Amino acid sequence: VQLVESGGGLVQAGGSLRLSCAASGRSLRSYTMGWFRQIPGKEREFVAAIRWSAGNKYYADSVKGRFTISRDNAKNTMALQMNSLKPEDTAVYYCAATTRVLHILMVVPSGYDYWGQGTQVTVSS
Repeated sequence: VQLVESGGGLVQAGGSLRLSCAASGRSLRSYTMGWFRQIPGKEREFVAAIRWSAGNKYYADSVKGRFTISRDNAKNTMALQMNSLKPEDTAVYYCAATTRVLHILMVVPSGYDYWGQGTQVTVSS
């Protein structure tokens, strides 16, 4: 499975960005998909996850109410709509996929099998 992120960039605080993740090599219809982010020198942290049916979505407290995760199983894609961006949202954002379904495994990097290369998001104050 190959995952490729796009949509990162530079935006002012309060602005919006939409990240996309395109998968190839296998249908991700039955996979849990997630977004993580990482700042240099810090551990990769959970942002959001969505189960295969798109009926269950999970968010880190820091992004709840501002970010929205979605997926299109027919197109093998996932998206992260980021609104009301803050300078502390600045990071490299990664999409990931896993066959695991337990919530405790959906919110940690070790719970995922496949990763994209990351896309930089920079929010200026």
